[in-house]
This record gives sequence, structure tokens and C-alpha cells, in this order.
Amino acid sequence: MRAITIPEPGGPEALVWDEAPDPVPGEGEVLVEVVASAVNRADILQRQGFYDPPPGASPHPGLECSGRVVETGPGVSGWAVGDEVCALLSGGGYAEKVVVPAGQLLPVPKGVDLRQAAALPEVTCTVWSNVFMISHLRPGETLLVHGGSSGIGTMAIQLAKAVGAKVAVTAGTKEKLDHCAELGADILVNYREQDFVAEVKQATGGAGADVILDNMGAKYLDRNVQTLAVNGRLAIIGMQGGIKGELNIAALLAKRAAISATSLRARPPAEKTAIVAAVREHVWPLLDGGHVRPVVDREIPMSDAAAAHRVVEESGHVGKVLLVVE
Repeated sequence: MRAITIPEPGGPEALVWDEAPDPVPGEGEVLVEVVASAVNRADILQRQGFYDPPPGASPHPGLECSGRVVETGPGVSGWAVGDEVCALLSGGGYAEKVVVPAGQLLPVPKGVDLRQAAALPEVTCTVWSNVFMISHLRPGETLLVHGGSSGIGTMAIQLAKAVGAKVAVTAGTKEKLDHCAELGADILVNYREQDFVAEVKQATGGAGADVILDNMGAKYLDRNVQTLAVNGRLAIIGMQGGIKGELNIAALLAKRAAISATSLRARPPAEKTAIVAAVREHVWPLLDGGHVRPVVDREIPMSDAAAAHRVVEESGHVGKVLLVVE
């Protein structure tokens, strides 16, 4: 097969479309012929040499894909050759074929194009596990999403609105905030011009946000705690704003608040299987019914993955950037 390889860490030019060995499915695994993958920040970190794949994972980047089942390994049930699927991966999506544990497969939702289904696994699993399984967002509560126009953000807005929550978002341009509003966001904050602490508190009558989904980490830690409502929950899923911050324990105690921090890629297969099962139960009916949809900024040939990485690093996109196998 052909796949994106990284002979040496570096800039986007480090991504090389080259020949690679075909993967072989083992016990409980399925071989998928990839139609599309999607770019995630973790792929960029891996390309730069800062985020190695977990032990045993494919050396190729790519944390999600869509495609067709072409072979099933021993012990696999419920999936057959020819099934159209999308999948949560530990790596290997930037390739013509990838091996996937059967528990990390999802059927392509009704009405969703097979290519665009590649935009779903990582964002749905990240949002559902953090906002709902860990932070227990409830109807009537307020969710603050940093990076509302990102792939994660666009899915978080839709799922929160689908369960009856109010949604606040931060983004860096009016155009991005307009996209968030179209998806249902209620409180729009331009972080370049406005203070999200003040804006969210004003919009909630001083209460603050019940749940915050944060991709920034250290840079926003103190202000996130300030923004939390009593009994609020802060879910940290990224560190684009640094890895070390100062935490005001007294403020956290006064609000009886909680902080969680998770990553998806390094979780053991059993945890990923449980998350995927929950997503299939709770999120897939919303997709099948057209209440939630993948948000795709553009599709780029997988052989030109370097161009896709440049788009994501420039942060001008809304939703996901897909890599399509030609």
C-alpha cells in the first residue's frame, strides 16, 4: 500500500507519500480500505517529533478514518467484508489500508457521505467522553467551548444543543463566530477583543459556565476557574496554551468545582471500546436523524498531506480538514 511516512521530524514537508507494508488484521481486528482520514492536532505534534504513537500502534499518523471493510481477523463478529465504516484509531489513518480493533468501528450514519464520515470518530468520541461521560452536562446548563469553530468545537456545540444545554464559544474572528452561531451557539466571544470571563458571566447572570471544554491548558487555567459556576466542571483536552499553570485551590474549593484532563489516543482498547459504544448509542441516532452533522472545511488529496497540515496550522479553517485517498 501507500501511506504517509515521516522519515525525519519537521515541518509539513516531512510528510512523505511512500510505499509501506500492508497491515494484517490479528485477533479481534478488521482491515479497512481507507477512503478518507482527517487532520488532528496530534498528527501535527507527531510530525514534529513530539508525540510518538503508543506501543504497538501504526507508525503512520491519522487518528480516524472512513472506508470499507476488506478483511476480518479471527474472533470478529458483527462486521463483514464490504461494510462501510468509520473508525477511531491509535494511528495509521494516513494510508490506503489500516487495521482497527473491531470495537473501535462505527457504521457510517444515514445521510452522511462516506468520505465525510472520516470527520466524525475523533470529535464525537472526544466530546461525548469529556462533556457527557465525565463532566455530565445536563439540559439547561451552560457549556463553554474554547475554539468553537474547530472540529471538536463544532461537534460540541451541536451535541450540547441537542441535549438542551446553552452554549458559549470563543473564537478569533467574526466569521468563525458566525459559523458557531449557525450551529446553535448562544454566547459568542471574540477572544482577541473580549474577556471570556466577563462575557460568560454577564450572559449567565453572574452564574458562569457549568462545564468548560478547554483545548488551551495552562494559558486559560486561572480564567477558566474564574468562569466556572458553583459545582462547575472543567475538562482539559489540550495544551495549545502551554503545559504549566498556576491553580487557585481556594477558588476551586469555594466553587466545589472539579477539573479533569484526558487524552484519547493513549487509552487502552477496552476504554476506547466503551467510549465508541456510548457514542454509537447516544450520538449516532442524532446523526442518523440529521440533528447533528459533520462540519468539513475542505478535502485535500492524502498524497498532499503537507498542504492539509499547513491549513490546520494557519487556523483559518472551520470544522475538519479531510485527507482523501485518490
